[in-house]
Order: sequence, then C-alpha cells, then structure tokens
Amino acid sequence: MHMNPISKLALVWFTLVGSVLVSSAEELEFGHCERVVKKWAETSSREEDPNKDKRSLKDLLFFLHVPRTGGRTYFHCFLRKLYDNAEECPRSYDKLHFDPRKQKCKLLATHDDYSLMSKLPRERTSVMTIVRDPVARVLSTYEFSVEVAARFLVHPNLTSATKMSGRIRKNNVISTLDIWPWKYLVPWMREDLFARRDARKLKGVVIIEDDNPYDMDEMLMPLHKYLDTPTAHDIIHNGATFQIAGLTNNSRLSEAHEVRHCVQKYRNLGEPVLQVAKRRLDSMLYVGLTEEHRESASLFANVVGSQVLSQLGASNATAKTETTKQEASVTVSESGSDKSETQNGTSEVASNKIEAKSGNMTVKTLMEVYEGCITHLRKSQGTRRVNSLKRISPANFTRGTRSRVPNEVIQQIKSLNNLDVELYKYAKEIFVKEHELVSNKMVSTSKGSIVDLQNVFGEMEGEKLWKLVSVALMLLLLFLLFLFVNARRRRTSKVKI
Repeated sequence: MHMNPISKLALVWFTLVGSVLVSSAEELEFGHCERVVKKWAETSSREEDPNKDKRSLKDLLFFLHVPRTGGRTYFHCFLRKLYDNAEECPRSYDKLHFDPRKQKCKLLATHDDYSLMSKLPRERTSVMTIVRDPVARVLSTYEFSVEVAARFLVHPNLTSATKMSGRIRKNNVISTLDIWPWKYLVPWMREDLFARRDARKLKGVVIIEDDNPYDMDEMLMPLHKYLDTPTAHDIIHNGATFQIAGLTNNSRLSEAHEVRHCVQKYRNLGEPVLQVAKRRLDSMLYVGLTEEHRESASLFANVVGSQVLSQLGASNATAKTETTKQEASVTVSESGSDKSETQNGTSEVASNKIEAKSGNMTVKTLMEVYEGCITHLRKSQGTRRVNSLKRISPANFTRGTRSRVPNEVIQQIKSLNNLDVELYKYAKEIFVKEHELVSNKMVSTSKGSIVDLQNVFGEMEGEKLWKLVSVALMLLLLFLLFLFVNARRRRTSKVKI
C-alpha cells in the first residue's frame, strides 16, 4: 500500500507522541511506586526500637514461621515441649487472624507475616524465625504443593474432592487448606492435577519417557512453568523477605499489596524492603538456618530453651498446679492424611511433652527429647509423602531427584528470588555471630566452674586450711600405723608355725 508523504509524516508523529506518552506514564508510575516504597520503609524503620534488649526472652514469643524451613519440627519438638497448651495464643496456624484478646498467652506460632506485630505488645514480645536457602525453599514449596494436592486424587473428580475438603474441617481440627500460603497453593495445584489426569484418561495409554519429576508434563505442572505463574510471583518468590517485612498477600497493612506490587514490577525498588527485613532479623531473639540443622537446634536450646526452662523453674518453685492437666490442643491436620497415623503422632508428642515438662529439665535433656521427637516426626512425614505421591507415579521427589533440576532453572529461581538470596546471606552472618557468642559463653561458664572450685579453697583462711591439712595428716598416720601393726601380726604368726 502506497502512502503519501503527509500520511507517513503523520504516522511518524503519532508514533513519537505515543512513545512519549507511554514513557511519561511509565515514569509517573515508577515515581509513584518509589514514593510509596520509601514512605513504607521509613515508617517501618521508626517502629523498630534500637535500644531493645533482644537477647532476653519477653512475655510473649512470636514464632514467625516461614513455610518449608523446618518450622513444624521446631513447633512440635521444641515449643510444645516448653509451653503448655493453655499458654498458646489462639488461632495459631489458622486462616483466621490472631485474636489478641487472650492477654496471658505466651506462645504464638503462625505463618502470619511481621505485620502481626501491629496487634501485639511490642515491648513484651520476642520474635524468632528460621531462614532457608531460597532455591531449596522454592523446590520444597513446589514438592509440598504437589504432595498435598495429590492426596485428593482418591476422589473420582475435582467436584467430589472439593466437597470433601469442606467436610473434613471439624471443630478443633485445622486443615492444611486453612493455612497460608497452602490455602492458595494447594487448591491451585489440585485443580491442575485433576485436569492432567482427565487429559490422560482421554488419551488412553500414556507413555512417560522422562522420569524427571520436575519436568513430567503428562502428570503434573512442570517446575519451570510453575515458577513463571502469577501465583508463584505473588506468593512464593522472595517469600521470606516479604513475610519478614510484613508484605505478603496475608498482611494486615493496608499498603502491603501496593508496596509488594511495586517491588515486583521495579526490581531496583526492592532494596528498601530488603533493608527493613535485615533490621528485623537483627532485632530477633533467635534466627535459625534450615541447612545448619544440628547447630541451629543447639543454638535454640541454649538461647530460647534455657530461658523458658529458667522461667519454668521459677514458677515451679512457687506453685505448679497444672502439671497433670490433660492436653486438649488444636490439631493441625494434613489434608487427606491417615487418621490413625495422626493420632499416634499426637499421642507420642503428648507423652514426650509430659516427660519434658516434668522434673528439673535442662538444656541437655531438652535436646534429647527433641532428637527423639524429630525421629518419629520425620518417619511419619516420610510415610505420608510416599503414600501421597503413589497417586501420581512415576513422579516422585527425593533428595536425589533434586540433582536433576537443570542449572538454568536453578539460576531462574535465584534471579526471581534475588531479595531472598541476599537475606539468606545476612541470616547466615547473624547465625555465625550468635553461634560464636553462645559457644564462648559456654566455655566461660565451664572455666567459671573451675575458678569457683579454686576459690572455695582460696577463700579459706590460713587457720582453717591448716586444720584441714592436720586432720588429713592424722588420718594418714593412723592408716600407716594400721598397716604396720597388721604386718607385724602376720610375721609373728609365721614364726610360731
């Protein structure tokens, strides 16, 4: 089609004007986002008290549980050994927001983000969390979403599965589908699994050529597609940073969605959010690392456990009227899990708790109870995973299968979780410092015990010390005299013979 010079000129002019308008709108939106993020960061910084004593356990312990960091193990095998059910705050792990009306509660364990602090007495609250390598956390989130969703494949169709999931929510039982972020991720993955199963039925015989569970398109959503979905961008990527900053889609802050959206759209606006998250880690009583499991557990026992036990000892010295109270707690139910298995696990946790809270508990015995508890918990979780993944066989997730994730996908995860990568590095620095501090304190305590023993003798006056030496010498002389007399008698008896 031939265009005259005037038409060409008009087209060029409209193109230039359009690009200028688009560029101007983009600059305006970026400027708006920059102001929103900066204002939020400044407000958040003012909320932190730099003079707060973070090393002393306050009246309330808030366990900010980042999903797939091993926090469930800490909750069942540490915290529930140290705190009575009556001391747990209501709505822990519930989809409903925390109810602050129970003023005397001492433990709040939840997937809620840091914005929950707006409902808590800051000056009387200590915060703890666990951080995990972002690549491992994202892979684990993908695996767990598939695992829980696969449990519903026992139903003939999605409609039946959805109806049944609504029925299993009974009094005093919280389903995985009630807990953030699984209340979003599991139904989404469940719908995808049913769609793929229906497609396989229509095709008839389906041959699975590749046994890589992360790229088994016929069975489940491939990992590389999962990573690039709107749901993953909104909930999973940089999830630890947003949760510690208080900016998840479960946040209580009215500006949380806008701040998160701005950071997700403009990558360079993430730095203020990262700095807020780092400062909050600095202010926490305890920061553990999933990858340093043994050292993290020991650090928890010495930093948090020792202080809780000290408080228990003080209260036991005055009065302990509820040591035999029967446990009647809220049970977190894994959707579709075997009931007998859950009941057996609950009874063992209860018996361990009675053992842990009876008598003079020490850090050493706390660690022993913890080790016994995690052995049972891991066995139970492993059995449940195997039974779930049978329904999407040959797909299966093990430690070995993660090595089959292509390097480009690993790099994709790191890029999408750039803030979490930096936060994890910072968490490791905090962990190393705290670990060294506790180790040095333990060495100092041991040396102090020896010095105290020396001081017992050093503080004795010369006269008392001389009396002690005199008595010792007298006893020694009597002993030697006894030996001498006994030897003489033997010799005399031999001569007579």
